[in-house]
Amino acid sequence: MFGQILEITVMNLRNLPTRLGSSSVIVVGIAGVVGVLIAILAMAAGFEATLDRSANPNRVIILRGGSSDEMSSGLGVNDVRILSTLEGIVATSGELYTVADIPKRSSGLDANLVVRGVSEGAFDVRPEVSIIEGRNFTTGTSEIIAGRGAAAEFAGVEVGGKIPIRQSEWTIVGIFEADGSAYESEIWTDLAVAQSAFRRGGTMSSARAIVADPAMVSSLAELVDEDPRLDLKLQSEAEFFSSQSESLTTLIETFGYAVAYIMAVGAVFAALNTMYSAVVTRTVEIATLRALGFGGAPVVISVMIEAIVLALIGGALGAGIAYLGFNGFTVSTLNNVSFSQVAFDFAVTPELIQSGIGWSLALGLIGGLFPAVRAARLPITLALRGE
Repeated sequence: MFGQILEITVMNLRNLPTRLGSSSVIVVGIAGVVGVLIAILAMAAGFEATLDRSANPNRVIILRGGSSDEMSSGLGVNDVRILSTLEGIVATSGELYTVADIPKRSSGLDANLVVRGVSEGAFDVRPEVSIIEGRNFTTGTSEIIAGRGAAAEFAGVEVGGKIPIRQSEWTIVGIFEADGSAYESEIWTDLAVAQSAFRRGGTMSSARAIVADPAMVSSLAELVDEDPRLDLKLQSEAEFFSSQSESLTTLIETFGYAVAYIMAVGAVFAALNTMYSAVVTRTVEIATLRALGFGGAPVVISVMIEAIVLALIGGALGAGIAYLGFNGFTVSTLNNVSFSQVAFDFAVTPELIQSGIGWSLALGLIGGLFPAVRAARLPITLALRGE
């Protein structure tokens, strides 16, 4: 039987050039499904990866009790002072988190740009941050350093540029990078100046801290929770950013799979029509093989192999187009949790490519099954007469 399968399959594949037009329908249809699916999921993967890169295993974030994001949180100077004295805390940084309406380069429309007021401690707890152009801001002035993602997305955010914030002009004096993390979508300025401009008095939104050992995060969280002087919540950055990305990545993935399922229905029908046409045009050929002693099972398997090969070619084509067209493509979107624009790159990962190829394989199996069964069950005598 294996010999018969091999012989029929080789014959079918050799005849593909004579059916190039009809066969390309399967290839193009499945390439479209896989390409769109991977491209949409690459958006979710890129957004999630950007927030994941923001997390340091030795770094924790402290918010007001009951707050889930920095925008709704509030800390006092005394809170940060107490935190800095806890055993296991190496460095702390109290910070102000707010947003300003700045026009985007692409549309000219205002969008939320994160303004983070920081002190020198912010650079101690984030060693990955480095100035790549210009210089750092001067304490006590309305100078700003901008992440390279913010510089790419927002108008006027460039060294020497001026942007309007709170009825005054602020000067961009430097551009920084932070290992591709979400911090690159922010602009930073002096904490005291930001507190004054946004009328926040001596309050802060959150605090970052470096812990001596990541294993201490749970015990520190319990210590902060039980301290009667504090109404704060301490959690690892990984946990925090995971909660920040969950809702948007789920939404994007749901949309991606919904579109893929709709397109997959069309691709399956295209595959069915193509394979049925191939079987009809080769009715006499298949009947002759059956009359010569070839079994029904080898015919079924050979037709399905042909459909799978065409589907895999389409899957590889779609994955290649998605990778070449979207991997590393930079966009920004509104993080509906933090109410801010986050710049990120599409990430066409090996896992997404494998998933896309898996989809093409499944579509090929479905599209080839029924035509293959019809080919095997066709009565030999009727088929030889072309009926």
